[in-house]
Amino acid sequence: MPETTTPATELTSQYAAQVTSDLERNVKEQESITADIASLQQQLAALQHDQTMLVNMRQALGITETPTEPAAKSESAAVPFPRQKASAARGGKQRARKSAAAPEKAAATKSAVKAADTKKAAQPTLVELIRRHLLELTEPRSAAEISAALDQAHPERQFTTKVVRVTLEGLVAKSQAERTKQGRSVFYTAPAPKSAAAPEAEAQPAEADR
Repeated sequence: MPETTTPATELTSQYAAQVTSDLERNVKEQESITADIASLQQQLAALQHDQTMLVNMRQALGITETPTEPAAKSESAAVPFPRQKASAARGGKQRARKSAAAPEKAAATKSAVKAADTKKAAQPTLVELIRRHLLELTEPRSAAEISAALDQAHPERQFTTKVVRVTLEGLVAKSQAERTKQGRSVFYTAPAPKSAAAPEAEAQPAEADR
């Protein structure tokens, strides 16, 4: 009996050690993947913030070309998938099920991005918002004041004083806004309506000469 019991005990110990080692490896791999996903999410958030700034700058410059951001966003959303698929081959059926669900998640993310882009396309451009705001003003306002007013009127969008100032200067260059200076401060208003009396005044001397 002792000779039979000893090998069985050793075999159990070996299995227990193997299971413990596999469990530790599993936990470490989960931690590594979780850290990678968190890092990728931070990078994605930074890129999305930069994209918003660039879109506002493009609108301020009057550029109307449609960018190719949906493809880039879809690729970013699907980055964790290859890592999950590789881990599934080592981890067993449970990770395989997670990998199989990854394409569905990526597809859902892509659909959400497209819906957001459609909603953004339906919104008025920054140029249109600023022109409307200038028409509603009764006195000149600075770029910071206009930016704050737009933030309050449209909390779902992001407005920075720098982008608003660039847009205002673009409108001034196109004679769609007027700029005045008071000391070091710059203020903007809607362009003054053109008077219809000027052509008539110019016509009167000509008639007098006849």
